[in-house]
Amino acid sequence: MSSTISGPVTASNLLANMLASGTPPSISNSNTSTTNSPNLAVTGLASGMNWSTVISALAQAERAPETAWNRQISNLNSQLSAYTSINGDFATLQTDIQTLQDSSLYTGSTVQSSNSSVATATVGSAAELGSYTFNISQLATAAKINGTGNISQVLSPGGNISSTTIGTAGFSTPVTAGFFTVNGAQVNIATTDSLQQVFNNIASATNNAVTASYSATTDEITLSSSSPIVLGSAADTSNFLQVAQLYNNNSGTVTSTSALGHVQTSVTMSNANLATTISDGGSGKGQFSINGVTFNFNASSDSIQNVLNQINSSTAGVTATYDPINNRFTLTNNTTGDVGISMQDVTGNFLQATGLTGGTLQAGNNLLYTLNGGTQQLVSQSNTISPATSNIPGLTVNVAQTGSVTLNVTSDTSALSTAIQQFVTDYNTLQSAITNDQAVKTSSSGAVTPGVLTGDLTADGIASGLRSLVTSPVSGLTGAVQMLSDLGIQSNGQNNTLSVNTSTLNSMLASNLNSVQSLFNDPTNGLATQVNNYINDTTGTNGTITNHEASLNQQVTALNSQITNLENKITSDTARWTSEFTAMETAQSQSTQQLTYLSEQITNGTL
Repeated sequence: MSSTISGPVTASNLLANMLASGTPPSISNSNTSTTNSPNLAVTGLASGMNWSTVISALAQAERAPETAWNRQISNLNSQLSAYTSINGDFATLQTDIQTLQDSSLYTGSTVQSSNSSVATATVGSAAELGSYTFNISQLATAAKINGTGNISQVLSPGGNISSTTIGTAGFSTPVTAGFFTVNGAQVNIATTDSLQQVFNNIASATNNAVTASYSATTDEITLSSSSPIVLGSAADTSNFLQVAQLYNNNSGTVTSTSALGHVQTSVTMSNANLATTISDGGSGKGQFSINGVTFNFNASSDSIQNVLNQINSSTAGVTATYDPINNRFTLTNNTTGDVGISMQDVTGNFLQATGLTGGTLQAGNNLLYTLNGGTQQLVSQSNTISPATSNIPGLTVNVAQTGSVTLNVTSDTSALSTAIQQFVTDYNTLQSAITNDQAVKTSSSGAVTPGVLTGDLTADGIASGLRSLVTSPVSGLTGAVQMLSDLGIQSNGQNNTLSVNTSTLNSMLASNLNSVQSLFNDPTNGLATQVNNYINDTTGTNGTITNHEASLNQQVTALNSQITNLENKITSDTARWTSEFTAMETAQSQSTQQLTYLSEQITNGTL
């Protein structure tokens, strides 16, 4: 049976009401002290009443309003979260609008080539629309200096082949040890053999049916026999026949296809096998220049390849190479056009010894063409016709071969179409998010759950305001496009979202590009300007959403303050109740002690 406490809540009042109600105090074993010295802070030790539970119940009852307040805070935080998401959607939409305000989006162009094997082209923002026919009569080529041929020593200077070791001879490729086959006989060879020894081995292996000779004049090896000679087999392990350029010709005489001596570019210059030894002037400080760029070398420590690498990585603008087929050095301009190559030995004779100063200049060609059937021959030093060369703004032509090609420069609205469709997509995302947050949902059991923004007039207002803005005509426009619906962008009639007819959109972009640009970019009334201003007014410093979020945050703060104040009061009340019950326990203990004393005195007959 419960009792109602009248007057202020105190320990004595609480005990009196409990006794009056006939509810006996109960003793909680868990709270009973097991020590010999009573602790009055342990509830019910003297009174037999578990008053700590009573205090907890009182505190919990006093805390009851916090449940509603916390529910309100949760709802408010959910609304704030929803508006944070909406702000993000607005930011994305604003980025789309700023893209549509970029004037370059409306000046894009593209180019098609009638014959891409002759030429292709690219266009810049300044390209003028039109059709341009190029007739290419000559391609641009690079100037080249071909050094003198047979620049190396012969294999065996003086023809003394007994002293020519094949492992160190000036072949284009080092000879490998092993065997090769002549008329079915294996001829063994070692890299330490002399050329004469190899010839002897051939004769011995073939029982003198095949003999070999060398001409220092032509620097060639000849194999002779009275019948057709058959060279090589799949099992050969030496490359001698290939290095010596000896190949089957179905006859009894096989001669090297070209001179055999070659320059050794990877060894020091003194061992490079050049017909003329490279000199650095005796000081190790050789020097020459190409196109005004100076190069230094040391004939005793540098290889020819070292110097070629220096040239090729420099700003001289040429590529230097050794041509082993023609046994000569070449210099080729890195750029095309009819321009020369200048060079000079300064100290030493590198250019002279490599045959470059005695070489011949193979002049480069300029690109020659006519434009749109004209008779004037136009010139470009490269195979790229730039706007500066053709006087066609924004058009760069890349020529691949001679012939005729027509390049059509037309408007490119693909990027604009993509930007408009992206705007519609992100607009729909924003509107759908607001609609979903406002929707009331009913479960299969019939339970109705309101959306986080159900009944929120701020959300409803910004959604309807945005819809009205983007679906209304733009004032002040006189062209074929005055509103989004003219571009095939329509409200679906069921919610705040839009749909796009891409066929209509692209057709209008192709035929009314200037009018489309005015729709979005009219400086005063353009749709992009209006939407951008609307977004700023909605999400900016003093925007509708910003102010609404501030109001929601204030409500959260106020509720949190109420909870804090109530908790402070509960803490104070709990301390007061604990003090009163402790005092009650003390009084009860003293009374019990007195009764016990009196009882003992009566029992002992002292009273």
